[in-house]
This record gives sequence, structure tokens and C-alpha cells, in this order.
Amino acid sequence: MMTWGVEDNEPLQLQKELTNLGVRCESLELDLSEEYSYLKLMDMVENKLGVPDILVNNACYSVNDNFESISTSSLDEHYKVNIRATTLLSTEFVKRFTKGFGGRIINLTSGQSLGPMPDELSYAITKGAIETITYTLSAAVVEKGITVNAVNPGPTDTGWMTKDLESELIRRFPLNRIGQPEDVARLIAFLASDDAQWITGQVIHSEGGFKR
Repeated sequence: MMTWGVEDNEPLQLQKELTNLGVRCESLELDLSEEYSYLKLMDMVENKLGVPDILVNNACYSVNDNFESISTSSLDEHYKVNIRATTLLSTEFVKRFTKGFGGRIINLTSGQSLGPMPDELSYAITKGAIETITYTLSAAVVEKGITVNAVNPGPTDTGWMTKDLESELIRRFPLNRIGQPEDVARLIAFLASDDAQWITGQVIHSEGGFKR
């Protein structure tokens, strides 16, 4: 349960909304920190919908820590989801993709290369690795017809921002508004489209001019 409040049936609400729009949609609740969860996910997708063309790695684990509070368990929990699951989901996607063109892997990062995050040490270290995964994997899979890119959406109001935090952040956006889920969704939709076939190995910082 998210500390800012999430209803238990939200995944089902989203599935129903997509289905009503005529989109084939399946859902699965899965703990990506489990060792073989990536295989369970890929098997379910293949069985229900067929071999996928697009993989969006958006899941993450995040608990604040710093050099004084960091621990073995905290670092391991971040690693399991942010690095291990992302890497294994991506490589399993590549292994199963045989179409030869139009494959897309899109990773979500948080701009760790743009500045320090001293109070989120485990998160910064593990999410920062996503950029390296993006660069390296893109070169390895280009001949299979798969592009690999990453998106950093910057501070985005997905329900977690307090009013005080929003007031603090909005002054740092030239457009005088906070990033919305629709902003990053439009970029991801473009990267997943045929129009983006020439773009690979890129980390795109789509932050609305956010001043750090």
C-alpha cells in the first residue's frame, strides 16, 4: 500500500477502463524481487497475449537511506528490483523476440546522472545503473531489430506529492506547472512507435526545463 493512498482495486479499475476502450488487457500482481518473477511475467504475457513487441520497465524499489543508515538488506532490496529484475526482464524479452524488427525496450530512470541524491543512496546507485543498462543493451540487441531507450520524466505528480512539496517544486519549472503522467506517457508512446525506429541507446531527460 502506498503511503499516499491507493485503493485495492485500482489495477482492476485500470484494466476495465482499457478494456472499455477496446484494448486487449491482462493483469498480474507480482513481486519482482522474487528470483524467477521475470519468467512468470513473460510466460503469462506470452500465454495470454502472445510474444510481446514492447517492454516498459517502470517498477522500482525506493526507501530513503544515506551513508549513515545504508545497510546490506536495504541495498539488496533495491538491487533485486531496480537492477536484477530490469536486466532479466529485458534479456528474456530479447531472447523471445524473433520478429526481426519493431522491438522496443523503454526503461524509466530518475536523472541520477544529473545531480546527487544523498538521502536516497541505495535508490540513486541502483537506478543510476539503468542508464548503463540502456547504453550497453542497445548495442547488443540492435541486430535483432530492438531499440533500447530510457526516459527520465523528472518530478511527476502521480499522487505522491504533498501541497508543500508541489509549491516548492513548481517554482523550478519554467512552465509553472508540475509534470503530469500524461507528459511521460506521450514520450513513451512515441518511443514505442514506428516513428522512433532510428532512436536507440538514448537517455531522454523529459523534465519540462526543471532547474536543479
